[in-house]
Amino acid sequence: MTLSRAGDPAPVVLTRSPALAPLLARGALRSPGKRPRPDAPFPRAPLVLPAVRVDLARLAAYERVCGFATGDDALPITYPHVLGFPLAMRLMSGRDFPLPLLGLVHTSFAVTRHTGLTATGTYELAVHVAGLAPHRRGTEATVVTEVRSGGDVVWESTSTYLARHRTDGPAAEPPRDERVPLPAVAEWRIAADVGRRYGAASGDRNPIHLSALTSRLFGFPRAIAHGMWTVARCVAAHGTPQAALVRAEFRAPVLLPATVSYAADRDGRFELRSADGGRVHLTGEVRPAAR
Repeated sequence: MTLSRAGDPAPVVLTRSPALAPLLARGALRSPGKRPRPDAPFPRAPLVLPAVRVDLARLAAYERVCGFATGDDALPITYPHVLGFPLAMRLMSGRDFPLPLLGLVHTSFAVTRHTGLTATGTYELAVHVAGLAPHRRGTEATVVTEVRSGGDVVWESTSTYLARHRTDGPAAEPPRDERVPLPAVAEWRIAADVGRRYGAASGDRNPIHLSALTSRLFGFPRAIAHGMWTVARCVAAHGTPQAALVRAEFRAPVLLPATVSYAADRDGRFELRSADGGRVHLTGEVRPAAR
């Protein structure tokens, strides 16, 4: 069981993983009433799900759509995010979460795997909102997910989510990206149905990823790839040591279908960009982590 520190709210222990579809609907219905601001109160009690086992059929589907090898008794480094995402969604769709779920943008993801995780293991998940922060375009929330085995944290991630809204002052211009493009390694043709396939494997059936019809309701001309699919696909191509740190920043959506260029260097950096090099969709890096 996850223990709370003195002064922290007691964890809320769940008996099963929440279903994502009702949480998406609940969050959408509550979104119009939200008034995001960086100093708003937010839920502080972590959600804990003990004794989690991996559904091996869904894992195999995830591995296939993301490009990981199948049949190995090892979880891909990005897969625990799938396990913890329903808990994060329960927090972010709650009445006491100040940012509207509709329009919330996943801006960054960082994960540390301290040791290898087996697909047949039993784990405890804990998810909490670490805080809110001002952003030049609105307010950003940080959500932390931890996976424990035998009482030890074996995997942990941080995701940031941006709610766009007017700020008090003029938005500062982002620093210009003057990095030299990484050397291209491969060109990938991404099928129009990858959002539906990833949604079936992960449970994340957000309408913006499913079809042109449903994505147009949210301002996209076509369905877009899941950000976490783009991270997983790049990491599957790059490879990771057993103890690893992965960081990624989501720069621009990938409209489906698409042809993209995967690029990487020997220092562990990678990126996903449009095939003509005109738009960078994702930047990231893989590093060894201390055990």
